[in-house]
Amino acid sequence: MRIAVIEDNEALAQGIAVRLRDRGHAVDLLHNGREANEFLSQEGADLVVLDLNLPGMDGIDVLRALRRRGDGTPAILLTARSETAERVAGLDAGADDYLTKPFDMDELEARLRAMARRKNLEFTARDTLGPLVFDRTSRQLMQGDCPLDIPRKEISTLECLLERRGRIVSKAQLITHVYGTGSDTEESAIEPHVSRLRKRLNPFGLRIKTARGLGYMLEVDAQ
Repeated sequence: MRIAVIEDNEALAQGIAVRLRDRGHAVDLLHNGREANEFLSQEGADLVVLDLNLPGMDGIDVLRALRRRGDGTPAILLTARSETAERVAGLDAGADDYLTKPFDMDELEARLRAMARRKNLEFTARDTLGPLVFDRTSRQLMQGDCPLDIPRKEISTLECLLERRGRIVSKAQLITHVYGTGSDTEESAIEPHVSRLRKRLNPFGLRIKTARGLGYMLEVDAQ
């Protein structure tokens, strides 16, 4: 499951991301409303966790823009506002649910599961890649019951490519995923990880294609 967490409190956003990634989900973190709106219009997600009070563009406006595009992605609002009018405005804008801060992380997970069930989304922690299986919870690539020996940064590279399988992933996106948000690591640092990962995956029919000047894309041969 790919979940977009849009929250300007970076500590809270990171806490949510850690919990969801531990459960095997891919998480995209955004802290600005305008950037979130652009991300959702271009990249999309399976579920959206959306704070109401965002810089750049209010959370309700982000949600309204999402719905105007005809995008029915399930969205849960996070708000520190307890007034009934604010909750009603969010639901009227197209939210599927809401949580008032502070909230329990178990409750957030339960509400996300409920939204996924209503939309018939699969809450799975495993991805099948041809003859291999990637287990998001253990962060291991498996051939049958045997995990392949792949270094951590290459696994992180694979995670990012897998989240956007069939789409181009920029070097900047890979750097953020592998080294963390705000890292000053040069984009060229990702190249050796991609090169080594490509060599490991090729024998299994998994291809990492280079889009020159744009980034990389993961493809899986038809079986």
